[in-house]
Amino acid sequence: MTDPHVASHEQEAGRPSTVLLSRINAVVARAGMYLSVTGLLVIVTIVFYQVFGRYVLNSSPTWTENLALVLILYVTLIGAAVGVRDAGHIGMDSLLVMLPDHVREKIELVIHVLVAVFGIAMAYNGWILGASVGTVKIPNLGLPEVIRYVPLIASGVLIVSFSIEHIIALLRGEEVVPSWN
Repeated sequence: MTDPHVASHEQEAGRPSTVLLSRINAVVARAGMYLSVTGLLVIVTIVFYQVFGRYVLNSSPTWTENLALVLILYVTLIGAAVGVRDAGHIGMDSLLVMLPDHVREKIELVIHVLVAVFGIAMAYNGWILGASVGTVKIPNLGLPEVIRYVPLIASGVLIVSFSIEHIIALLRGEEVVPSWN
């Protein structure tokens, strides 16, 4: 039995662009997973602190709700981008499995192109929205409102990169090794 990482590297030998893109995407996706999990733990801590402050100390902190909402954006959007790379997004795999290979591969290619277009739209519109609120501050935090749009832009860029990796792998008859392996 061969190690999937060794086998994938042997298949990719001679394809430096694929190897480089896959290695970069794997590191970025793994970091995104760790950041999302850490962000989720911070959200739980913040919400616990808010509940503790409200019911035990009778003094609810004013900043906790806004900070938790900002962190939710980072956790969900970065987590969603990682899901695109690791094929954890919503799909209709049960229907695709019933199709002949040549049809299934073409449909998968179209799906990844559409996901990349969606990523471009996310990044572009996140940029436009962020620029429109650049001078506004988040109440009780004092941070610029634009930080709410950074994860939208980052997630869009990551989705495009991960989709390109999937498109290249499909065209070469390969599979993307999930970053959690």
